[in-house]
Amino acid sequence: MRAFLILPVLALAGCTSPSLQGIFGTEPVQPVAAPAPTLDPTPPPPPPTTATTVDQFDTTTQEDRDAATAVDESDAGEALGTTIASLGPPTEPGIWLETPLVDELTPGRVAYQGTEINIELRPSGGPPGSGSQISLAAMRLLNAPLTGLPEIEVFTR
Repeated sequence: MRAFLILPVLALAGCTSPSLQGIFGTEPVQPVAAPAPTLDPTPPPPPPTTATTVDQFDTTTQEDRDAATAVDESDAGEALGTTIASLGPPTEPGIWLETPLVDELTPGRVAYQGTEINIELRPSGGPPGSGSQISLAAMRLLNAPLTGLPEIEVFTR
């Protein structure tokens, strides 16, 4: 008899299970991530929620890409070091590197296998040597393999 009293409680407890969400016609509310702080006064928009290809996720404009590749050799900046970078969240637009090599948002430059681009350096908060994350747009501009772990030289501007 006690088992029959417990069954309704167990059934209701299962309603919060992710596999049972939406069974009564309501979908769980997905939290909206706040955009990352940026130095760009007009950052690229986030990709559409239906994005599935690299081109759909990279929402930078040709103007953004041109500005990133217009590296001024006379403004060498300060060398901050090298870092191993992995692809950051593809839904986070822009041309950026999140790294422990900086403590605040900083305009910078990165180099990979002879290619240099201007980039926004964002603090990761990680300990030195913990690696970095780089945006999809930046990886494409550097011709770095999206699934690789390129070693990138980092400079301030």
